[in-house]
Amino acid sequence: MPVANATSRFSDRVENYVRYRPGYPSEALRFLQQECGLAPEHRVADIASGTGIWTRMLLENGNSVFGVEPNAGMRQAGERLLASFPNFHSVAGTAEATTLLDQSVDFVTAAQAAHWFDRQQSRQEFVRILKPAGGLALLWNERVTDSTPFLRDYEQLLLTYGTDYAEVRHERTTDAVNEFFDPAPFQARVFELRQEFDYAGIEGRLLSSSYAPGPEHPQYEPMLRELRRIFDAHAIAGRAAFDYKTRVYFGRLR
Repeated sequence: MPVANATSRFSDRVENYVRYRPGYPSEALRFLQQECGLAPEHRVADIASGTGIWTRMLLENGNSVFGVEPNAGMRQAGERLLASFPNFHSVAGTAEATTLLDQSVDFVTAAQAAHWFDRQQSRQEFVRILKPAGGLALLWNERVTDSTPFLRDYEQLLLTYGTDYAEVRHERTTDAVNEFFDPAPFQARVFELRQEFDYAGIEGRLLSSSYAPGPEHPQYEPMLRELRRIFDAHAIAGRAAFDYKTRVYFGRLR
């Protein structure tokens, strides 16, 4: 089920989201192009488009993109960062009520977002706005949690200090991806991605997460002290890395 405050929970961390969230590997877009039929002339609804990280890749592909985003701060950041693209259309809407016209888009995408949606209602909305042969692509960057000592300690930090980390982490929510497609079949692909940061970047990446306590929370300072300890213990040449598995799911809903 969607989390109750999904729309507002990123409002106080927009700038960290812009600066430190990972992008998506080029292979993910290539998969949609080569195996799913995405072409530059297609109109795309990018749902919960946020600051436009994935939206930009679609725009650079030549697509006309409707970035549907309910959070005003995130939507305004996306408008600012994507202002140079004439084919970008910013829309105040949700996955369950996009405000788009019936059968108006060729593809619906949602990157790092579908776990927040009401799956039944959003699926009905996607069927409504998609053209009859249209497709749905869902993407997640799933952070690897145990491949290095740094990542193992970072995972423990989140379990210790995260406000609701255990409930929203993506390896749990992606298990239910079939609910968006059922009874239609879907394809799945996995690609690799890495981010490397100095300490400031590691801290910014942590604070971009919705489950990280904010400055007014009593766990904020203890969390940052522990993050500093972990970084100092494991950084190599002043840098540490996050590894991701980028999971892409694609299917046609009718």
